[in-house]
Amino acid sequence: MTLTNSDIADLTAFRRNLHRHPEISGEERETARRVVAALASHPPDTILTGLGGHGVAALYDGSADGPTVLFRAELDALPIQEISDAPHASSTAGKGHLCGHDGHTTILMALARLLSRRRPAKGRVVLMFQPAEETGAGAAAVIADPRFDTIAPDYAFSLHNMPGLPLGHVGLIPGPVNCASRGLRVAFTGKPAHASEPENGTSPMAALSQVMPALTALSHGTTQDRDFTLVTVTHAQMGAPAFGIAPGEATLFATLRTLTDDRMEALCKTALGLIADAAGRNGLTVDHGFDDIFLHCENHPQATGILRSALETLGIAHDGSGLPWRPSEDFGRFGHTAKSAMLFLGAGADHAALHNPDYDFPDNLIPIGTRIFTQVARDLLG
Repeated sequence: MTLTNSDIADLTAFRRNLHRHPEISGEERETARRVVAALASHPPDTILTGLGGHGVAALYDGSADGPTVLFRAELDALPIQEISDAPHASSTAGKGHLCGHDGHTTILMALARLLSRRRPAKGRVVLMFQPAEETGAGAAAVIADPRFDTIAPDYAFSLHNMPGLPLGHVGLIPGPVNCASRGLRVAFTGKPAHASEPENGTSPMAALSQVMPALTALSHGTTQDRDFTLVTVTHAQMGAPAFGIAPGEATLFATLRTLTDDRMEALCKTALGLIADAAGRNGLTVDHGFDDIFLHCENHPQATGILRSALETLGIAHDGSGLPWRPSEDFGRFGHTAKSAMLFLGAGADHAALHNPDYDFPDNLIPIGTRIFTQVARDLLG
């Protein structure tokens, strides 16, 4: 079973329509509606909507008992203004599909076409269109939904396009493939004063200026090192935008990143110790919180072997190029309930990077990704 030229034309149009109408994490209502509407032409045996928010699961059943194989794509876009003169560029100011989730979703929609024409011989396939990947909340919410218990996959697979790899080349390794990360919010509180009498207040300026380089100095090694750490300061603000007031408060955002979950705990402890010490030395109170919490993503050896076998059957070049990858992915949570693995599909050596305002998913990857997932489904389920 392969996609026809007509299929590819329809799927390209579908992908570009998604691209024109991006919705960010937690707001994917219309994107999910478009997915459900498209599935009506390729009806699954069961469809679940509203999973973990706006998630959609389409189930295609075989005629005999067998494993449940889940393929996951993401629905959400990013709160970034797209810069593009393409006819299908985002029509929503400040939002864009600049990570390729529109393409990943289209690959699953292509798989739905093929499965509707020929069901698996045994077991079942679950096409999981997941919300809120970009915040790290979506996979956890889907898995926590009581209806996910009726899916209970034995295997879970996903892909992510990877700019920097040659078009269609695949990165694949067992073990850690995406880093753990979390956003750290810090609020320093002192006392504001008149700008002519700063000695009458307690400014967070010194603490903020000490903490930023101290945090980034915690960065260590590369993702080839088990103890890799990276701290990136992403936002800082102090006081009001005025000339007459010496500041009395400051906020700081930083992203903490490690190769594995166990290393994250140690990095958090060290970072919070630096922050508390700077606050104490400067007479400030301090509060903190964590957001966008991603567990590390680890490829199960058996699931990795299944992907590798499919790639070799199809004659698709693959190696460990670029892996483990610094970016985070919440697909790793599916690995806590199933044997899971993610592959990384080259978007082109010179393709715009993910989360860049000029990024666009290469439509040529739609049939390649579909061939890979179809081969996996046939290898496992016939």
